[in-house]
Amino acid sequence: MRIQLAVLDMAGTTVADDGLVEKAFTSAIVAQGMDAEPMLDHVRKTMGESKITVFRHLLPSETQAQQANQAFEVAYARLVDEGHCRPIDGAEKAIRRLKDEGVKVCLTTGFAEITQRRILDALGWGDLANLTLCPAQAGRGRPYPDLVLTALLRLGADDVRAVAVAGDTASDIAAGTSAGAAIVAGVLTGAHSNDQLVAAGATHVLSSVRDLPDLVLNQE
Repeated sequence: MRIQLAVLDMAGTTVADDGLVEKAFTSAIVAQGMDAEPMLDHVRKTMGESKITVFRHLLPSETQAQQANQAFEVAYARLVDEGHCRPIDGAEKAIRRLKDEGVKVCLTTGFAEITQRRILDALGWGDLANLTLCPAQAGRGRPYPDLVLTALLRLGADDVRAVAVAGDTASDIAAGTSAGAAIVAGVLTGAHSNDQLVAAGATHVLSSVRDLPDLVLNQE
């Protein structure tokens, strides 16, 4: 079945992370009067998941989790505003090529909508994708399939087997697999290694999202 929809992660996949998530997380935890260092291993393992879910796991109360999540979004936005935001090399070209070939593109994130919009504005990507989604717009974040399935419904793909998913984390792979996507590609420009992506169930592992169009457009 021909691929009709590509659902692409942002930080680490189409947008360079450059340690920004860890910096913003550390700032948020310090604002709670806590030491972030012991928590960073969990943060790395759960890259790609909804950030509020990560804070709920790490902090003892919902109030603290919400406060930390807000502080995270503020810290990340500040880093973006300071110019610490750039695309993965070749990502924009890859997205435009997919669209030119009739494949719709959705950009997804574990960040809040306001942070996602800030990143898109900083990159000049406001109208690049057919759709952008964050967890609050889909129900649940990764590793659940909600972002992928919401994109399918919003953009009118005919079948889950007509969907390709690409991301740099195990949670991206889990979301794509749970959704039933035909292609669930891991990319090596972000948080997780080849072995982690394969173990999570990736159908393919690519050096970068720039290699995705060749894979998608040659799919039979």
